Amino acid sequence: MIHCKPKTNTYLALGLVLLILFSGLIYILNHFSTQRTFGLSFYLIASVILTLVILLLLIKMMAAFKFISAGKEKIITTFPLRKRTTVYDLNQVMIWDEEIMISNKREFKQLTIAFDDKTSFMISNHEHVNYDDFVQYLQKKIPKKKVSAMKKIKSGQQKKQ
Repeated sequence: MIHCKPKTNTYLALGLVLLILFSGLIYILNHFSTQRTFGLSFYLIASVILTLVILLLLIKMMAAFKFISAGKEKIITTFPLRKRTTVYDLNQVMIWDEEIMISNKREFKQLTIAFDDKTSFMISNHEHVNYDDFVQYLQKKIPKKKVSAMKKIKSGQQKKQ
């Protein structure tokens, strides 16, 4: 069984960024309550921007926190923060696709899988462990449901007509 879970380093780095942003927000609010050397609009704008960035980063971290297991003709998705586990058979996979982008001489891969109950999820090689094993499992078990394979099938059918 292949287990894809979030990388610890990614969440530690994002947690450190959150800590820095939160300490900046506390510093600005403390500065406002004690010294007030800047205008009121500066404190309002800075605290709103910091609060929004903190909230967006927290939401992104919580939404992306998932565990995926694959094996025995099944894909199991677990969202611990939502307390939800879903088991899918491989025949419930409608389509899957892997996007590969090169940025700053580094390869970024993102896998998207859509199921027949209209749910989907995405995982990436920078945020999850065992990403390559999971992609190989999908290529071995359901290669015909990959987007590029479906395009080839459709183009072959159009040429026959």
